[in-house]
Amino acid sequence: MAACCSTGWSMRWRRDPGIIRMAPCFSSTSTTSRTLTIRWDMIWATCCCSRLPGASGSRRARSIPWHDWGDEFVLMAEGLASKPGEAMHQAELVAEKVIGLLAEPYLLPGREYSGGASIGVTLFSDGDDTVEELLKRADLAMYKAKSAGRNRVRFFNPQMQEEVTARANLEADMRRGLRERQFYVEFQPVVDASGNVTGAEVLVRWRHPKKGVISPADFIPVAEATGLILPLGRWILESACQQLVAWSRDPRLGRLKLAVNISASQFHHPEFVRDVIEVLADTGADPRLLELELTESQLVEDAEAMIVNMNRLRDQGVRFSLDDFGTGYSSLSYLKRLPLDHLKIDQSFVRDLLVDPNDAAIVRTVIALGRSLDLEVIAEGVENDAQWQSLQALGCDLYQGYLFSRPVAVEVLQQLCRQRGSD
Repeated sequence: MAACCSTGWSMRWRRDPGIIRMAPCFSSTSTTSRTLTIRWDMIWATCCCSRLPGASGSRRARSIPWHDWGDEFVLMAEGLASKPGEAMHQAELVAEKVIGLLAEPYLLPGREYSGGASIGVTLFSDGDDTVEELLKRADLAMYKAKSAGRNRVRFFNPQMQEEVTARANLEADMRRGLRERQFYVEFQPVVDASGNVTGAEVLVRWRHPKKGVISPADFIPVAEATGLILPLGRWILESACQQLVAWSRDPRLGRLKLAVNISASQFHHPEFVRDVIEVLADTGADPRLLELELTESQLVEDAEAMIVNMNRLRDQGVRFSLDDFGTGYSSLSYLKRLPLDHLKIDQSFVRDLLVDPNDAAIVRTVIALGRSLDLEVIAEGVENDAQWQSLQALGCDLYQGYLFSRPVAVEVLQQLCRQRGSD
């Protein structure tokens, strides 16, 4: 059993030589904590504090730790070099020493545990900086270190603060955008081998009143990180179902299917299945025309729970596709248990289908796998006739990409259906 510490360091450099102050914050993961019936944070604090005074590894520098709050700590290091460059180098050596000290085994209530640290370092000048500002910078550097992996050291730089500020502003704008209905959906058609439109993928867009159209690549990660993906995802689902109902009165359009991307946080939310059933009931949409797109990477999180939720929705008539297939590490033993209707070949394989033998082999394998599992295969990212013809020759069932249409407004999609036909 392993417990990982996260350490944020703030360092203060003064004009008077040789003084740099550091403020690290530790936070152990809850995995070890849950396995013990005692106060893990207090024991961890005691163990860490007993080791950290020797972290400087220098006669001129000394390290003074103290417990901050919960399972976090602060470390003061004094006596380092007065020049910022040298101080940063010494601080990095101290940080690496801390990592080494915390990695040594701990004997806790009869068992041995190991630890580690992700350390962020920020150098700042003497002046108006408050303790709160310093700790905030330390946190930013710490989270950068954590995102890079265990036992890493990262130095704070102003860009981190700019990124956090921009992210916070974007989150606030998203909340306002949801309230003011700034989001809208577009549709990218899916066609069969004859070019007939069989359905479309629903794609969310955001028209910011000042910044114009913001790419989903910019706002979806923020929505995921802040939990806004839940209300946004429900709104997308409602929009898709409302469109299905609007089409149900048209003999040609009433057979079109709509696919909606579902994130991992949405799908694994305790209320997700109930929400989907509720939206279907409220809108009156035919669940057989609704397809939920899941990614292969979601299988890694909790495949068993995923299968249970999929089967509950499948019992209601909802269809499923596995998006970006071939880019993840899904187990075939799980794949055959999923109530899927489609496999979608990732566009990265389709792009070089004609020039890369490895991509061609992957495409052939996915199509053969789909056929053996009685699943239709959709190729994404089809951009030219040569790709389309090659995919048809390999036995692909359905196609999506700029060759047929970019994502468009519903009125354009309807016009395409009348021009190309719908099936």
